[in-house]
Amino acid sequence: MNYSTIKKAVTCSLIAALGFTGAAQAQDAKVFGGRSQYRTWSIGVNGGITSPNVLTGGSNAFGRKVGLFEAPVKEYYGINVRKQFSSWFGLQLDANRGRIFTHNEDGLTESVAWAPQGVPTDGYQSAQTDVQYAVSLNGVFQFATIDFLRRENSVNFYASVGFGLMAFNPVLYTNNDGTGTEWNNKGNWGEDPFNRDFQGDKDYQKTSFIPVGLGVKFKLSDRVALDLGYTMNFTDAKALFGPVVNRTANDKFSYTHAGLEFSLGSKDKQDLNWTNPVATLYDELKDPELRNEVDALKQRVSALESTVQALSTDSDGDGVADKFDKCPNTPAGTQVDGSGCPIKFPEPKAELSTGSYSNIQFEFDSSVLKTSSYPTLDQVSADLRASGATLTLEGNASEEGTEDYNYQLGLDRANSVKNYLVNSGVAASQVNVVSNGELKPVASNATEEGRQLNRNVQFKK
Repeated sequence: MNYSTIKKAVTCSLIAALGFTGAAQAQDAKVFGGRSQYRTWSIGVNGGITSPNVLTGGSNAFGRKVGLFEAPVKEYYGINVRKQFSSWFGLQLDANRGRIFTHNEDGLTESVAWAPQGVPTDGYQSAQTDVQYAVSLNGVFQFATIDFLRRENSVNFYASVGFGLMAFNPVLYTNNDGTGTEWNNKGNWGEDPFNRDFQGDKDYQKTSFIPVGLGVKFKLSDRVALDLGYTMNFTDAKALFGPVVNRTANDKFSYTHAGLEFSLGSKDKQDLNWTNPVATLYDELKDPELRNEVDALKQRVSALESTVQALSTDSDGDGVADKFDKCPNTPAGTQVDGSGCPIKFPEPKAELSTGSYSNIQFEFDSSVLKTSSYPTLDQVSADLRASGATLTLEGNASEEGTEDYNYQLGLDRANSVKNYLVNSGVAASQVNVVSNGELKPVASNATEEGRQLNRNVQFKK
């Protein structure tokens, strides 16, 4: 497989991973609240050694096939920034620099390496390449994030693949220890008669490359993780270690590193990088409050079934079922109101004392009524039906999320309360709904206690 094919495969893989992650996260958001409840940004530093070979084998442009532990090593270091999109996938921007060294005991002859004017032609025995920068965007895939035995992960295995650009300068030496008469790409030796793509000017050479890596991370604390990894870098250059002719394969090198990764964001949120989806699912399903709400809903369904049965009976034929008919046996032809009683001349509607009702509270990013709110709502329903008064429901939200999203969330909460009141017998025309979104907090949004108080519906005249 040539470099162009690898590059296309890597690009398609990253696009597919992003698309699948977006779809999966959209589903997670409905159940678990989405990425907003986690820390998703991190920054890392790393350092290690390079070698002019990779695990997959092959030779480099210096004309040597080397084993994994045979090549000399040089220093390499860098930084990275990552955005985590799910518990198993993230995008990471890496920036590195350092050196790569290789040698050949037999040396390179004039037939495979260009000897500039004034330099001996008996060949070079070593080369050192300075990497000015190597910048790449990588997809990072985490494995074994699902754990059925422990609530939190402390070890994560990962693989990465990406695409990047690097600038490099090779220097050739006549001795295999990096000493002796040198050829330097930045020395302006003039045009290379053997390799016309390699001009030997004063600038760094540039090439694209594909990094493919494996590694493991160890969680040291809530904020810090130890990162150990190995990356194979496949370049689109045949002169990474100098101007070599008759070269058919592109050059490559590896980077073995250790580093520290620091999680960014609010300390009140969990790091998505270490989230165990099984534990999250278990907590959601075993939440006592959720189970109470399910039991209460079952009881309400049974009550509604009995009510529906009763709605089919209208003994006096006035159009109001016996279940709700407050004036049974009304003479035929009498115009009645919604309660089955004869219509009287309109009277001024009474006003409610809304200050006596406590606010209806909601959970984070939810418009589902709590069972603890039912007593208050039942009292409001009774007062509305008895007085015929009107009431305004104002929905509110805390500051998490966008202003537009919180406006809709406040409206959904107000409509949840209205639906409850209407289902209990209150006329829909008696209840109005509005949303304040995040604009009228009752407490500070700087603390979780304050944000909890701001997730409410208030009763207004």
